[in-house]
Amino acid sequence: MSRHLKIEKTEGVARLTFARPKHNVLNIEMMNDLNAELENLIADNDLKCVVILGEGPSWCAGVEVADHKPEKVDEMIAVFNRIFERMDKLEVPTIAAVHGACLGGGMEIAIACDIIVASKKAVFGQPEIKLGFFPPYSAIRLPQLVGPSKAIEICTTGKRYFAKEARKMGLISYKTDEDEFTQMVDKLVGEIKTSSPLIIRLNKRAVKQHLGMDFSKAIESVSDLFLNTLMKTEDTLEGIRSFEEKRRPEWKNK
Repeated sequence: MSRHLKIEKTEGVARLTFARPKHNVLNIEMMNDLNAELENLIADNDLKCVVILGEGPSWCAGVEVADHKPEKVDEMIAVFNRIFERMDKLEVPTIAAVHGACLGGGMEIAIACDIIVASKKAVFGQPEIKLGFFPPYSAIRLPQLVGPSKAIEICTTGKRYFAKEARKMGLISYKTDEDEFTQMVDKLVGEIKTSSPLIIRLNKRAVKQHLGMDFSKAIESVSDLFLNTLMKTEDTLEGIRSFEEKRRPEWKNK
C-alpha cells in the first residue's frame, strides 16, 4: 500500500488521490507507486473511468527539486516518463479534478488526462524555467492543447494562470465554483459510468487512434472499427434492443 496515494474503486470508477502533505509534491517513491497503480488500472477490464484528485490545499505542486540533482535525475526522468506512458495506455476516460496549485510536474499529469475539471481557485503553471529547467511532457502536450505560441509563453514565462484564464485558452474543460466542484466531478463521472466499459473503451480508441491520420485513411479505419469490432459486440446489440424495448440496457462488457 502506498504511503502517499489513496485508491478507491466503486462501480467501475477508480478514484486516485495524491496524499503527500503539504502540497502533494511528487518524489521518486511516490511516482513509482503511481506507476504501479496505473499498471493495475490498465489491466482492469471492468474499469469505466479514472479520476485523479489531491488532498490538502494543492492538487500537486510539482516534482521534488532534490530529485532533479545530477545523481538522481536519470532515475527521476525515467520514472516520470513512465507515468505518461501508462496514462496513454489507459483505454478509459481520465479526469483530473483540480483544486489549488497545479504546477510543474503536477500540471503535466493534469494535462495528460482527457478532461480537467478545475475549481475557481485552481492555479496552473510551469515554473520550471525559474530554476533552469523545462517541462518535458508539456513541451509535447501543450502545443496540442493551446497551440505552439501559447505553449511557448507558458513554458518560457513560468507564469501562473487561474482557472478562468486556463479555461479561456482551452487548457481545461470545466471551471466551477468551490462549492460546486465535487458536484461537477460527480456529475461528469455519473454520465460516463452509465455506459458499457467495452463501449467506453471503443469510443476512446476511435478518437485516439485516428489523430493526425490522413482523412481518407481515418474514415476507412474508423468505419472498420465500427463495423467489424463495435457491431460485433453484445453490448451494442443490447443497446439497440433496449432502445426499441424502452428499457435500460443491461451491459455484459462483451
